[in-house]
Amino acid sequence: MGEAGGTRDASAGRPARTEQVGAGRMRRMLLAAAQVLVWAAVPVLVVQGRGVRRTTPRLPEARGPAGASPTAGEPVGPPLRLLVVGDSTAAGVGVESHGDGIAGRLGAELAARTGREVRWRVDGRSGRTARDVLAALAPGGGDRPDVVLVLVGVNDVLRMTSVRAYARSVGAIIAALRERHGAGPALVLGAVPEMGGFPALPWPLRPLLGLRARALDAAAMRVSAAEPGVAHVPMPRADGAAAEFYAADRFHPGAAGYALWAAGLAPVCLAGRAEAR
Repeated sequence: MGEAGGTRDASAGRPARTEQVGAGRMRRMLLAAAQVLVWAAVPVLVVQGRGVRRTTPRLPEARGPAGASPTAGEPVGPPLRLLVVGDSTAAGVGVESHGDGIAGRLGAELAARTGREVRWRVDGRSGRTARDVLAALAPGGGDRPDVVLVLVGVNDVLRMTSVRAYARSVGAIIAALRERHGAGPALVLGAVPEMGGFPALPWPLRPLLGLRARALDAAAMRVSAAEPGVAHVPMPRADGAAAEFYAADRFHPGAAGYALWAAGLAPVCLAGRAEAR
């Protein structure tokens, strides 16, 4: 605060800024230490990972890669176009139809909030890493999307992609989408899920992969923060509702999980659209 006469102390904000810088440095140090722990535990991770793959049911991708979410009444404007690209969550693993997956659920949220029909399209595939998503991006042309949602990270955690390589791939995905669709669409990057809470993963695999997921997500946050018009959105935690949030494999979201996720994404997508205009 300034003096009574109105003169502002220029150093008043310095302690808070210093604390923020120190806290950020501490988080980075802790994540770096966590990476050492994860690499040291690789033999355990390999053995437990094989066991998880044997015992976890393999769920199919959702049906119907394109669809529309109507409004409750007469639309108030032209349709919005949503493009979802990424891994198995983009592909709707955990539900039978994309209408119950992230594309359909987010489309319904956007339609309800804007009064406009949302036409959504999915370019997702199980097992894709960030590098795979980059390689699979479709050429531009046709109807330009208003919102692009990118969902990657889990497979990079499982395949032990380095933080630097992951950040490089995420940055390249953003650049490629801008090249294909221009600066107009709102570009939203979904966070790497909090794998430390996945019920399908046993201990110590669960906390170790959780640490790895946080490290990759921190890198993605830094990349998105440096890119104008790109938003990074955390995935909601399933605290107290894991049985409802997850699908039968206890690894992917189910219909309720995708609905909760979409509700958190929708306001950020709309804010990004407003900034892009």
